[in-house]
Amino acid sequence: MEHLLTIYHGSSQVVDTPTFGLGRKNNDFGLGFYCTESNDLAKEWAVSSLRDGFSNRYTLNTEYLRILNLNSPDYTILNWIAVLVEHRLFSIKTPIARRARQYLIDHFGINVNAYDLITGYRADDSYFDFAEAFLNNAITVEQLSRAMRLGKLGEQIVLKSQHAFSNIKYEGFEAAEKGRYYVLRKARSDEANQSYLNIRDEDADGLFMQDILRGGISNDDPRIPRNISE
Repeated sequence: MEHLLTIYHGSSQVVDTPTFGLGRKNNDFGLGFYCTESNDLAKEWAVSSLRDGFSNRYTLNTEYLRILNLNSPDYTILNWIAVLVEHRLFSIKTPIARRARQYLIDHFGINVNAYDLITGYRADDSYFDFAEAFLNNAITVEQLSRAMRLGKLGEQIVLKSQHAFSNIKYEGFEAAEKGRYYVLRKARSDEANQSYLNIRDEDADGLFMQDILRGGISNDDPRIPRNISE
C-alpha cells in the first residue's frame, strides 16, 4: 500500500519548515497546516488579484497517521458542516440559525483534534456562502450537497497533530503568477456560484435546517446525503 503523498501548500511565501501550532484557529477544521494534492489548486489559493504566490511541495508519510476523511461514505454532509460551524465564524441572522449551530455540533460534530490528518472540502468564499445559507434555512440539505458537488472547488488535506508534522518533508516550491492563477481561481468560484444559483432557483424538495431541528434528525437518517465527494 502506498503511504507517501505529495501535497502542496499555497502561500504568499515559501514555507520550507511547516511549524506545528501556527496558523488561525478559525480555519475550516481549526488550527492546522492546510494543503492539497493538486499543485494547480495550491497555486490558485496562493494568489490574490494584487500579488503573486508560491506552491510549496512536500512529501507526507501517512502510514501511522490517524486519518479522518470527511468525504467518505462513513460521514454525511452534516458532519462536514458541523465541523465548519464549530470553527469558522458564521453570520447568525435568525433564531433558527442560533439553534441550528448548536444542534449540528451536538448531533453531527466530530472531535477533529483526535486525528493527525483530515481530508475534506475547502470552505472558500463560495462554499462558505452555501453553508451559511443552509444554516439560515435558505436552502435544503440536498441543495447544499448538490451545489458542493457541482462547484468543483477542491479538497484539502490538513495536518492537525505534532505527529503529522514530524512526517512531512519539504521538497521545493514553484511560483504562482497572479495574472494566470487568479483568473483560474475566479473562474472556479464563478462556476460554483452559478451552479448554486441554478439549484437555489429550483423548487426545493427536501430537508431545511428547521425540519432537521423539529424532527430531531440524526446522522443515520437516510435523507441526509452521504459521500459528498464524487
